[in-house]
Amino acid sequence: MARFRLSSLSGVIVVVMAAAMLAGCGRRGPLEPPPGAEDPAPPPGTARPAPEEGERPSRPFVLDGLL
Repeated sequence: MARFRLSSLSGVIVVVMAAAMLAGCGRRGPLEPPPGAEDPAPPPGTARPAPEEGERPSRPFVLDGLL
């Protein structure tokens, strides 16, 4: 029984350590546009321009309220 606890505990430790290492990946800060991008997105909080004639406005999606 003690051997089962030890293997369970070591398995949990391995999973927690892997999750901690994966959570630390990446860089902190705002997203960067890809190289060669001409017109980066406007800063948050600015109004979007009205769609030009001929463009269709996007339809709302069921999960839009969650975003």
